Amino acid sequence: MAKKKSGIPGLSFSWKRALGITAAKQRFARKTGIPTTKAGLERKIGRAVMDMLDPTSGSKKTTKKKK
Repeated sequence: MAKKKSGIPGLSFSWKRALGITAAKQRFARKTGIPTTKAGLERKIGRAVMDMLDPTSGSKKTTKKKK
């Protein structure tokens, strides 16, 4: 049987958001290009490893030509 949550439905509190940690992580990730989530970091590392093994795989972003 599922565990029942207590409290008011639709109302939650995040201490990380209240202290500004969430926003700081987002700003850091945007400026550096390094993801701060576990899944994002694993995706980025996995893509880099695959590019090293097979550089012709085409997983790299293509650059647009300037007119």
